[in-house]
Amino acid sequence: MSALQNKIDFAVVLRVKNANPNGDPLNGNRPRTDYGGFGEITDVCLKRKLRDRLLESGHAIFVQSDDRKVDGETSLRNRAESATNGLGKDAFKKSANRDATAKLACAKWYDVRSFGQVFAFASGADAGGVSIPIRGPVTIQSAFSLEPVSVTSTQITKSVSGEGDGSKRGSDTMGMKHRVDSGIYRTFGSINPQLAERTGFSDADAQALKAVLPRMFENDASSARPDGSMEVLSVIWWQHNCKAGQYSSAKVHGSLTVAADGSISLAPLEGLEAEVLDGF
Repeated sequence: MSALQNKIDFAVVLRVKNANPNGDPLNGNRPRTDYGGFGEITDVCLKRKLRDRLLESGHAIFVQSDDRKVDGETSLRNRAESATNGLGKDAFKKSANRDATAKLACAKWYDVRSFGQVFAFASGADAGGVSIPIRGPVTIQSAFSLEPVSVTSTQITKSVSGEGDGSKRGSDTMGMKHRVDSGIYRTFGSINPQLAERTGFSDADAQALKAVLPRMFENDASSARPDGSMEVLSVIWWQHNCKAGQYSSAKVHGSLTVAADGSISLAPLEGLEAEVLDGF
C-alpha cells in the first residue's frame, strides 16, 4: 500500500456524564483538571482507547493493555523479541540494522506506524543500550472541557472483609469514588504525510482510524465509566488536497466552534470541506 498522500486534520467532541474519564493517580484518582478547573483527558488515555478499538477490529497492536492482550506476551520486550508474535531477538541486537528493524516494526504493528514507538532494549551479550526511535505521523492532543467541571466525591465502604480472620467488619474499610457530573470535551489531531512516508502509514490506515474515532468508548465500560456515561458526539474530519496542507492545523482546528450543549458550527475554509460523523 502507498503511503498517505494528503494531510488530514480531525477533531472529536465528546460528552462526559457522571463518570471519571481519566483519573489522576497522584491525586487520589480524581478526574484530571487543570489549574482553571477545566477537565482534561490526556492524549495517552485517548490513544489507549484507540489502540483497544483497533485491536478489537483485527489490527496488530504493539502496546496492548494487560487485560486485553491477545498474544499472551507478558511485556513489550517479550512481544518485540518473540519469534512468533514479534520480530525476533536478532532484530534488536546492538549490531542489527536499526532502519531495517524500524521498517519491520512499522509494517507489523498499526500503532507503531501511526503513533510511533521507542524500542529501548537489546538482547544477551550483544546488549548495549540500543534505542530505535520511530516518529509516527498521527498526533492527538489532550481533550479539555469547554467549561470548568464539577467533581463529586463519594465515600464508599466494603461490605465484606478482604483479608484477616473475619473478626473485623468489612464496612470499616473506607474508600472514595470521584466523578465529573457533566462536561463537554473536545480534542484535536492531525496526520502528517511526510512522516507517513517514513513509517508506511497508508490511506487505508487513515480510514481505519477514522472508523474507530466515533466508537472510542465502545466496550470501555468500568465502575468509573459506566455504559452510556462517555459518548462521542461528533468527529470532524478534514482531508487536504496536498501533502503540505491547504491551511495550517491551527487555522483548521480554529474553524470549529463547539457550543455548551455539544452542537458544532464550522467557519468556511475555501477549498477544504469538513466531513462530520456522528458518534457511535
